Amino acid sequence: MKGCHCGIRQITPQKGMSHHLVGYHKHKYSNQCLYQINPVLSCPFHDSHLCSIMRIYKLGYIKTPLKETSFSIGLQVVLPFLLAGFGTVAAGMVLDIVQHWTVFTEVTEVFILVPALLGLKGNLEMTLASRLSTAANIGQMDSAKDMWKMIVGNLALIQVQATVVGFLASIAAVIFGWIPEGNFRLGHAILLCASSVATAFIASLILGIIMIGVIIASRKVGINPDNVATPIAASLGDLITLSLLAGISTGLYKELEFNDYANPLVCAVFVALTPLWVLIARRIPSTREVLYSGWEPVIIAMAISSVGGLILDKTVSNPNFAGMAVFTPVINGVGGNLVAVQASRISTYLHMNGIPMGDPDPNPRKCPTPCTSFFGSNVNSRSARVLFLLVAPGHLVFLYTINSMQGGHTTLTSIFIAFYMAAALLQVLILLYLADWMVHWMWSRGMNPDNFSIPYLTALGDLLGTGFLALCFHVLWLIGDRDTDVGD
Repeated sequence: MKGCHCGIRQITPQKGMSHHLVGYHKHKYSNQCLYQINPVLSCPFHDSHLCSIMRIYKLGYIKTPLKETSFSIGLQVVLPFLLAGFGTVAAGMVLDIVQHWTVFTEVTEVFILVPALLGLKGNLEMTLASRLSTAANIGQMDSAKDMWKMIVGNLALIQVQATVVGFLASIAAVIFGWIPEGNFRLGHAILLCASSVATAFIASLILGIIMIGVIIASRKVGINPDNVATPIAASLGDLITLSLLAGISTGLYKELEFNDYANPLVCAVFVALTPLWVLIARRIPSTREVLYSGWEPVIIAMAISSVGGLILDKTVSNPNFAGMAVFTPVINGVGGNLVAVQASRISTYLHMNGIPMGDPDPNPRKCPTPCTSFFGSNVNSRSARVLFLLVAPGHLVFLYTINSMQGGHTTLTSIFIAFYMAAALLQVLILLYLADWMVHWMWSRGMNPDNFSIPYLTALGDLLGTGFLALCFHVLWLIGDRDTDVGD
C-alpha cells in the first residue's frame, strides 16, 4: 500500500473468498484505512507473521469463531443452565423461608425489592459477563495489561451502578408501597434504602469477581464464555443476593429498636464511596463510555422489575397464594438466564461478522417473525431452538427438586404442572423472540447490545414470569385446584 511502512501489503480479494464489510483497521502510525475486507473462508495472512486464524476488525484482530452445531451449543449450555437453575431453586427455598420473617411481614415493601435486586444480575453482572465475553472473543483481553485494565474498570463501573440502582430501587419500593396504602414511615423508608444499597453493593462485588474468573478460565480451556458466563452469574446471583437482603434487612430492622443512626450511616458510607469508583471507571476508555451512557437501560430495567415486585408483594401477602414465593425466583431466573445467553451470543456474532455498529446496512434487516427467529438456518436460530428445548425438561427437574426437598406450600398436581409449564414456555418464547429483534435493532442504531439489551430482557423476564405465575395461581384458585396446606 502506498505510504504504508508497516510491512503488511494490501489485500486483493480472491475468487471464492467470502467477504463482509466489517469496519476499518487503522494504521498505527498514519491512522489510514487499510482494509475493509473480512475474509471468512480463507485467510490472506496465511503463513505470514499474523496468525492464520485472525481476521481484520475495527478494534484490532479478532479470532475466528468456532463452528458450533446444535449439539455443541447444547453440550456447553446444559451444565451451566442446570447449575443456574439449582441456584434459583435454592433462592426460591430461601425466599419461601424468609417470607415469614418479621422484617418481611412488618415491612412488606421488602418484597418489592426482591425482583429489582435479583434483577441486578441481569442489569449488571450479566451485562458485565456479556461485555467481557465479547472483549475476550475479539481479542481485547489477550494481553495481561489489557486484561487488568478491563477488570479494574468494569469492577469499578458495576459498583457505581449497583449503588445508584440500589438507591433508586428503594425509592421505587417506598413509592409502590405508599401509594396503595397511603401510609409512609420514615424509619421503614431509610431501612429499605440501607438494605437495598448494601445488598446491591456487596452482591455485585462478589459476583463481579466470580464472573471475571469464569470468563478468563473459559478462554483458557477453549469454551465460548457466552455459553457459560451468564448462567453461572445467575446460579449464584439469586442465592447470594436474596440471602444478603434477608440478613442485612433483618439486622438493620433489629437496630431500629436500639438506635436511629445505624441505617442512615450505612446509606452514607456506601454513597460516599461512589466518587472513588467513578474516578477509577473514568480512567478506562471502554468503561468510561458505559459510565456516561449506560444508565438508561439499567434504571428502566429496575423500574420494570419493581413492577414485578409489586405483583409479588400483593400476591404473596395473600395467605391463599403464599406458595408462589418458592417458584418466583425459579421461573424468573430460568427465563433470564436463557435470554441472556441468546442476547450475548447474538451480540458477539454481530461484533465478529456484522457491518460496523450504527452504519447503514445496504440490505436492512426486516422485523423478524417467530418463524425466522426459531426456524432459520443461521447459528442464532439454532441456538434459540436449543435454548427453548431446555425449558421444559429443566423446569421439570427444578420442580421435582423443590418437591423432594418439601419446599413451598403447593402440592405438585398435574394441573398445576401443566399451568406452570405453559407459563414458563410462553415466557421464554416471548423473551427469545424479543432478543432476536432487540439486539439487531440496537446494533443498527449504534447502541452496543452488550450494554443495553440484557437489562431490558431480564427485567421483562422478571415481569412476565411473575405476572404469568400470579395469573396461574389465581386461575388455579378459581377452578378449585387448592391445596389443604396452603399458607402452612
